[in-house]
Amino acid sequence: MEKYQFATIAALVLLTVTVPASATPVSPNGITLYEDYRTWQVVAPSYREDKNHIRVILGNPIAYKAMKNKVQPMPDGAVLAKVAWTVKKHPKFPVATEPDAFAQVEFMVKDAQKYQSTGGWGFARFVGEKYEPYGKDAGFVGECFGCHTPVKDNDYLFTGFGAVP
Repeated sequence: MEKYQFATIAALVLLTVTVPASATPVSPNGITLYEDYRTWQVVAPSYREDKNHIRVILGNPIAYKAMKNKVQPMPDGAVLAKVAWTVKKHPKFPVATEPDAFAQVEFMVKDAQKYQSTGGWGFARFVGEKYEPYGKDAGFVGECFGCHTPVKDNDYLFTGFGAVP
């Protein structure tokens, strides 16, 4: 019996090694999904009423340090990830709202030269559990930039650092 279990495990390991991984999603403007975003530090939580989304804003090490130290404009190489979930009421505690389904992850990528026409920021959104790139073409960034224009004086950022004592 142990021989068969070992053979089955060995076959599964070999299958996972030889089966090619699926391609990393890329937005229409060329920004690739930052697969390591789940390891970044929390900058702040947020709630968007019009979308009914709970959100957590994460920063790569460059963005996190800049946000924490209130550096503006953000340095090139800073990347923020906004992870969003739909919401539901907790079944045992209905005054509590908690995440339900994963909705999307959005990225803001700072590169003052490359993204000069959009305030130095590149934008990308990946929707649903399959991380489907948002937008039919690179023009989708007009939506993102248009929304962020009212906070131009804050380097186009809605979010501030959620300090914890």
